[in-house]
Amino acid sequence: MDGQDDYGQGGAAELEGLRAQWFARIAEAADESALETVRVGALGKKGEVSLKMRELGKMTPEQRQTAGPALNALKDELNSALAARRASLADAALAERLRAEWLDVTLAPRPSRRGAIHPVSQVTEEVAAIFADMGFGVAEGPQIETAWYNFDALNIPGHHPARAEMDTFYMARADGGDPHVLRTHTSPVQIRTMQAEGAPLRIIAPGRVYRSDFDQTHTPMFHQVEGLAIDRDISMANLKWVLEEFFAAFFEVDGVETRFRASHFPFTEPSAEVDIRCSWVDGQLKVGEGDGWLEVLGSGMVHPKVLEYGGIDPSQWQGFAFGMGIDRIAMLKYGIPDLRAFFDSDLRWLRHYGFAALDIPTMRGGLSA
Repeated sequence: MDGQDDYGQGGAAELEGLRAQWFARIAEAADESALETVRVGALGKKGEVSLKMRELGKMTPEQRQTAGPALNALKDELNSALAARRASLADAALAERLRAEWLDVTLAPRPSRRGAIHPVSQVTEEVAAIFADMGFGVAEGPQIETAWYNFDALNIPGHHPARAEMDTFYMARADGGDPHVLRTHTSPVQIRTMQAEGAPLRIIAPGRVYRSDFDQTHTPMFHQVEGLAIDRDISMANLKWVLEEFFAAFFEVDGVETRFRASHFPFTEPSAEVDIRCSWVDGQLKVGEGDGWLEVLGSGMVHPKVLEYGGIDPSQWQGFAFGMGIDRIAMLKYGIPDLRAFFDSDLRWLRHYGFAALDIPTMRGGLSA
């Protein structure tokens, strides 16, 4: 009992000295590295407190009963102090980093634009906004189509020139398999939508189409938008009104006079090419004025056979359809001379003709503001 008392008095004083010493060093540690040095010096394998723990084996059982809990308590206190100091240093480092990285968000934006919306994307959105204002929805479909949807369902006979391989991209297929093509127009979307939704119906179908052609005004891949309206009493007069409203809104003029010329398309009867009144002044196109005419699209009343292929009774319903090139009307509106430049991926061209990313076309706010 005398040994236990001796340790209880001298040992407790020694542990209290260690406690004060290492707590002071922990408080003085200025960074994570210094704090780690303190931890190793106190609690590492050869640390001062760890060496004291090894001395327990040399003590009598009575001494260990007092020294063991005291050393364990000291070890726990030092670990807690180390953790608290580590958290304090981390908070201080974060505060310093935030101070150094402070940014004034009220500064003016950088003047240069790093990105731009492609004219095709912009004009597609403009067209969709205009027709949405007239109650037309937007429909989409696959770009790889069966020959039935691309030709047969549109009343295009097998001997028609459009079905020749010199004009259409056919997909490789097994012998006897159904032929597939890269769609030559977005008209198959009309058939699929009629089959899915029936009548009445008002949609536009924008998207990529493919034909074997390449020059200043033609590319193998281009963009087209077609329109379809089906109801019980639709006529060519409705078609004329819709197109004139569209042209006035798209070219942002008060009104556009149209001229319908008789034509022939297998999927419409009667069919008509549509011209708009325009003039050329100093090499610039002005729509809605002058004595000239410019052909812009094809149209007509939907052929009864096409309605039947779409699952609609032609004795009860009728409708009109039209189609135009998005790239072509973009060239006309924004004065772009060469269609091939749309697909050259030239950033200089895009910076010149592109649109700001947040300039979203709306009928109320403006289409091309």
